[in-house]
Amino acid sequence: MSATRESVIAALQKIELPDGGTLVSRDMIRALSVENGLVRFVIEAPSPEIARQMSGLQQMLDQTLRTLDGVDDVSIVLTAHDTAQKPPQLKVGGHPTPQAGPMKPAGVNRIIAVASGKGGVGKSTVSSNLAVALAKQGRRVGLLDADIYGPSQPRMMGAKGRPASPDGKTIEPLKAHGVTLMSIGFMIEEDKAVVWRGPMLMGALQQMLGQVAWGELDVLIVDLPPGTGDVQLTLCQRSELSGALVVSTPQDVALIDARKAIDMFATLKTPVLGLIENMSSFTCPNCGHEAHIFGHGGVEAEAQKMGVPLLGQLPIDLETRLAGDAGTPIAAGAGPMAQAYAQLAQGLIRGGIA
Repeated sequence: MSATRESVIAALQKIELPDGGTLVSRDMIRALSVENGLVRFVIEAPSPEIARQMSGLQQMLDQTLRTLDGVDDVSIVLTAHDTAQKPPQLKVGGHPTPQAGPMKPAGVNRIIAVASGKGGVGKSTVSSNLAVALAKQGRRVGLLDADIYGPSQPRMMGAKGRPASPDGKTIEPLKAHGVTLMSIGFMIEEDKAVVWRGPMLMGALQQMLGQVAWGELDVLIVDLPPGTGDVQLTLCQRSELSGALVVSTPQDVALIDARKAIDMFATLKTPVLGLIENMSSFTCPNCGHEAHIFGHGGVEAEAQKMGVPLLGQLPIDLETRLAGDAGTPIAAGAGPMAQAYAQLAQGLIRGGIA
């Protein structure tokens, strides 16, 4: 006569556990199989401590089951639930979720986008230094790196580490130089490319706006990618954006693309709060001669044409580049460039922009 699952379960039900009940009544039996005289199963204890208390049970069960007709061998594995608390895994990216309308994170007073029509004009440098300069003026500042494909703020702000997520939904941002900071660059390895289609970009931006615990902020600066694509469209349509600052160099090629960015904001009914001319001039460190490498006056003329303020003219400067690469924005220190960003920040505060 061969053994069956029913005969094995019946035998297990007769064996009382020291603290009451049986393995069957307390649902501790897993993967029970009876084949060719071999009985196999796993005992899954509720905790490692209980598993240790049951260490002598395996031998007793082995002896009992071998007395059954048709049982030639017994294999029993004793395991337990891992009760250690593991941090929830947060997935960033994916299709955006429906919204009732444009949103603004709780506690955030104003959201300001820093945009450019083309890459390479120093928009991210301006964003990080402006955020630090505003923080030095006593403003509560957040900086969101929305350049999903090319996040640079983790390096420029000298911030490292993966943001925590206590519940798998809320994202705890990092802080650096007095600024609350979030970037997709914290969620991936620095050398890894983000290979996402448009909907995943939109979903990631929605998460970084709505799921990050920004806290109480006077202003949230959003460092946009260059151009007029999905991220810009998502930000303008899905957030209560206060306005945009457009960064350009004086040269005609940059201004052509800057005008496209300005036209995009006009189409999306987002006010352009002002223009910033970056790389406006270069002063030779040896002789003090000032040169206008990228031309002169182009952004100022565009601002006058549009009827918006020219908020600042920032020179091209080696120390600014070195400071950004080192993770300490030039605005965090002292000197002429720190003062230039301080004046820019003061102008935004006086104008009620930040």
